[in-house]
Amino acid sequence: MKRTCLCDLLGIEYPIFQGGMLWLATAELAVAVSNAGALGVISPLAGMERHGDPSKNLKDQISKSRDLTGKPFGVNIPLDLQYSGILIDVVLREKVGIVITAAGDPGHYTELLHQEGIRVLHVVSSVRQAKNAESCNVDAVITEGVEAAGHIGFDELPLFSLIPQVADAISIPIIAAGGIVDARGVVAAISLGAEGVQLGTRFVAVEENIASPEYKQAIIASKDTDTVITCRKLLPTRSLKSEFSRSLLELEESGVSADDIRDYLGYSRARRGQLEGDMANGEAYCGASTGLIKEIIPAALVVRRLVEGYQEIIKKIV
Repeated sequence: MKRTCLCDLLGIEYPIFQGGMLWLATAELAVAVSNAGALGVISPLAGMERHGDPSKNLKDQISKSRDLTGKPFGVNIPLDLQYSGILIDVVLREKVGIVITAAGDPGHYTELLHQEGIRVLHVVSSVRQAKNAESCNVDAVITEGVEAAGHIGFDELPLFSLIPQVADAISIPIIAAGGIVDARGVVAAISLGAEGVQLGTRFVAVEENIASPEYKQAIIASKDTDTVITCRKLLPTRSLKSEFSRSLLELEESGVSADDIRDYLGYSRARRGQLEGDMANGEAYCGASTGLIKEIIPAALVVRRLVEGYQEIIKKIV
C-alpha cells in the first residue's frame, strides 16, 4: 500500500485510521488495529458504565492500550462534550502522542497539545472548516463526507466531491472519512487527494468491537438503502433505518422544536442501540456503504484486506 506522509508523521505503517466511536472504541479494538500497522483510536466513554467517570475511564483505556501494544494509538475527544477540557488534561498528563478533535473549535487546545509534542488531527466537513483548522496549526484534517455514520456536517457534502476541494484549499494532509469500507474506496480517496482513510462502520463489525450482537448483525444484514439522516434541527446524524429512526423522523416532520427533539432523544440513544442492543429504542449509527459489509471478522483482517486489495487494484490500473 502507498506509504504517505501520515505514516512518518504518526509513526504508523499504513495510512489507515479506525474511527473513534464514542461508546465503542475501546483499548482492545484500538490495539488490534494498531498492531496490524494502522492507527487505532480510543474513546473516553468506550466501555464505561452509564453515568460513569469519563476521565477515569479514559485514563484506564490509555493504560490498558499501553499494556497491550508499544505501537502508536490515538484518543478521540469531541469538543462539544461539556467536560472536554478535563479529558484534554488527562491526555496531557498521560502524554498520549496523538489526539483527534471534532465538533468544536480546533483553536481551543491545539497549541496546548503541541507544546507537549502531541500531534493533533481535527475532523472537518467543509472547505471553510478545513481552512480554519489549518489556520489553527493542526497537523492534519479528517475530511468527513455525508456518507459517514453518526454526526455529519450541516452542509451534507459527499466525500468524493469534498476531498479534491479541500485538497486544493489547504496544504496539510487529508484523511478521508465517510462510506469507505474496502480497498476500492481507499484507492479512490487517495486518487482524489487524500493521504489516508478513516473507517468507522467497518470497524464496528469486527470481533474486537464491544458493540452489541444485535447492532453488528443489523449492519451485515443491511443493504444500500438501509440508512437514513435524522436530527437535522440539531446535528444531522446517519443511522440504520429502524423503528426508532422512523419515530424520530415523524417527530421532526411534525414541526416540533429542536428542544423537543433533544428531550425525546434523552440520555444517549446511541449507547442504548449500539452497546446495549436495544435496536427498537436506540440509535444505530451506520455509514452509507453498509451494504458492502457482509461478515464479522478480526480487525487485523480488515487492515490486511485494505492493504492487499489496494495493491491489487493499483496493479490493474498501471
